[in-house]
Amino acid sequence: MTHRYERVIDVRALARVEGEGAMHVRVRDGAVEDVRLEIYEPPRFFEAFLRGRQHTEPPDITARICGICPVAYQMSACAAIEDACRVTVPASIAALRRLIYCGEWIESHTLHIYLLHAPDFLGYGSALALAKDRRDLVERGLALKQAGNDLIELVGGRAIHPINVRVGGFYRVPAPGDLAPLRERLRVALDQALDTVRWVAGFDFPDFHHDHEMLSLCTPGTYPIETGFVTTTGGLCFDVRQFEQHIVEEQVPHSTALHARLAGRGRYLTGPAARFTLNQHWLTPLAREAATAAGLGEDCRNPYRSIVVRAVETVYAVEEAIRLIDAYEPPPAPAAVVPARPGTGRGATEAPRGTLFHRYDLDPDGRITAARIVPPTSQNQAAIEDDLARFVAGRLDLDNERLTAQCEQAIRNYDPCISCATHFLDLHVERA
Repeated sequence: MTHRYERVIDVRALARVEGEGAMHVRVRDGAVEDVRLEIYEPPRFFEAFLRGRQHTEPPDITARICGICPVAYQMSACAAIEDACRVTVPASIAALRRLIYCGEWIESHTLHIYLLHAPDFLGYGSALALAKDRRDLVERGLALKQAGNDLIELVGGRAIHPINVRVGGFYRVPAPGDLAPLRERLRVALDQALDTVRWVAGFDFPDFHHDHEMLSLCTPGTYPIETGFVTTTGGLCFDVRQFEQHIVEEQVPHSTALHARLAGRGRYLTGPAARFTLNQHWLTPLAREAATAAGLGEDCRNPYRSIVVRAVETVYAVEEAIRLIDAYEPPPAPAAVVPARPGTGRGATEAPRGTLFHRYDLDPDGRITAARIVPPTSQNQAAIEDDLARFVAGRLDLDNERLTAQCEQAIRNYDPCISCATHFLDLHVERA
């Protein structure tokens, strides 16, 4: 008879992440045998909902996928539909899209930094507990987040699930005078964002590094937000229209989200660390200076330092929003005309959590016959599980309570948006 030592860590509900998921770790005889990031939130069928809809409807429907990054879904949807209809929007509309996207980066990054992730580094169980001792810090985070929300509301009509975005542009565009008060608010936000970088740079970061291939959009001349070529640290560079030739999705038993892999290469990571590693030379001088002072080097392969990258990107987004407001000239028309036509269109933008891909097939009347959405969290799942396996293997001496807490923090490094990822539908019907 053999006596094998088995240790199981089962976290049935992850806290301080968006959506519902769990973590399962099994250790046998001193070795990590199994690690699963379990996404059990039910499929939400958005791709099925889109079938049969008109080509003008995806921005409003897909915005409901996420309350934190609805602009990302609207922008990827617009890009894909306009690609299918062979329409390029004027530069003034593209600039206004980048402006509203800056608002989403500010509010989403700040939410993650202050309310979800910073309590881990400071030994608090929640932002509410942190506020009891450091009310000033939480108030600074909320004020910075509010600046992002205000920007989205001004351009998008409301802060959550904006209603002013349409295929081809917007239903109405702001007058220059509408943006002036917001510019003054963003000047204050810039100081708050720089203070945030200095604050998080002082956290104690575990010594942990990964070797994943990293993927991000790259746009020569500017930091990528709403457009770019898909690029990896392994040397791949391809047009968004070739996304499905290089990215393969597969179903795994323990997740309602698909796992994405680079064809013939394996797991990869998308998100702020990948964007920074591939594009840091396109940050503004002030954001680059903040990154250097915060200790970020040529690349960022310690996932715990992703909180610093998010803070640096917040500085960039605030500066970029101010620049766009200063250069703003209302377009001649709020939107370009996008006539229905048959075809397939693909679009990708940089959501706060990473590259977000959409594809739509249209019939001659502009009805959607097929839709595909690949969110950042499903792309990162394989890398997260690989990191967790190596992380646990190096900390088996910890008791279960401490190891569980540290594993949860490790998952929060990636700011997983689980609700966004639960989108697949694999339906089998057996009829007698």
